[in-house]
Amino acid sequence: MKKHTLLLLVILTIWGCQKDDDNPTQDIVYGKNRFTTMVDGVEREYYVHVPQSYRGDVGVPVVFMLHGTSGDGLRFYNISGWKEVGEAENLLSVYPSSGKYCIKEDDGTVKHTTKWNAFPSNWDFCASETPLDDIKFFRQIIDELKTRYKVDSKRLYIVGFSNGGQMAYRCAFEMSDVFAAVVESAGKGSPVGTPVRNIPITYQFGNIDRMLFPDPNTIVLLSKFDSLLQNSPRFMDMASDHTVPFHYSDQYTLEGDTLKTMTATFESVPGGEDREFRFTLIHGLGHHYPNGTNHPWEGAKENWKWMKQYTLP
Repeated sequence: MKKHTLLLLVILTIWGCQKDDDNPTQDIVYGKNRFTTMVDGVEREYYVHVPQSYRGDVGVPVVFMLHGTSGDGLRFYNISGWKEVGEAENLLSVYPSSGKYCIKEDDGTVKHTTKWNAFPSNWDFCASETPLDDIKFFRQIIDELKTRYKVDSKRLYIVGFSNGGQMAYRCAFEMSDVFAAVVESAGKGSPVGTPVRNIPITYQFGNIDRMLFPDPNTIVLLSKFDSLLQNSPRFMDMASDHTVPFHYSDQYTLEGDTLKTMTATFESVPGGEDREFRFTLIHGLGHHYPNGTNHPWEGAKENWKWMKQYTLP
C-alpha cells in the first residue's frame, strides 16, 4: 500500500511539473518590470509594463514611450498614460531611460541633464562626453523583449515627447524597418539621410507650448492653422521636414475642432499607399505630453487609436 501511495505521489509531481512547464505565464511579473542591459559596456535601463490580460500564447503589440529632457523611463511609466492603455488594449509598453550628460545649449548655457542622442538639435554635448548609441539600445531592448514575451514583430510602435520626440523622429529614419508607426509629441529633429522606409508619422504639439513659442503673448489660433501651413515659413518647414524625406504630398485635408484639435493629413506619394503624415495642433496645451490630467486630451489613448491601424509590411 505504501509503495502504491509513493508511486502515485511521484506521478502527480511529474504531471504537475509538466503542467507548469506548459504554462506560458508562470514566470511573468505583471505590472511594472525594471530591466538593465549592457550596451557597449554601459549599463542601460528600461521599464516594461505587462498587462494583466497578457497570457504569452499570442503575440501582442509593443509601444515605446520616450521621455523628454531631464526625465527618465520611470517618470514616463508613471505619468504618460501608456500603462493604462496597455491594460485596456493588451499591449506591452516600454519606457527606456536616456543617458545623462553635460550639454551646451546654443546660448552657451551648460547643463547636466538626461538627453537622447538625437541630432541635429539646438544643443550639443560637452567636449568631455561620449554620446551613447540609443538606436543600438532600442534594437537590443526589442531583442530582449522577444526572449521574455510573445511579441507581434509587425506591431511595434514608438512615441516620444520633447527631446524624446526628436529621438522618435530619428527612429523614423533609422528604425522604420522595425517600427510600424511613429508619434512625435512637442519635439522634432532635422532630417538626416534617407529613411529606411516611408513610415506613417504623427507630429503634434500644443498651441501654447512655450518651448516652441517662447513669447507668453503668443497664442497660435487653431482657426489659423490652414493659413499657417500655407504662409508661415516655420510651419511650412515643420511640414516639409516630414513630407519631403518620407514622400508625402504637399497637399492636405484639414479636420477637427478649433477648440480641441486640428489635424492636417498628408497622403502618400505615390498615392494609395497604406500610410499618412498627420500634423496635429492641440488647443490649450503647453509643453506636456497630454495625459488627461495635465490636459483634457489623452495622448496615449488618441495616439493608440491612430497607430494601431498600421502594421509593418
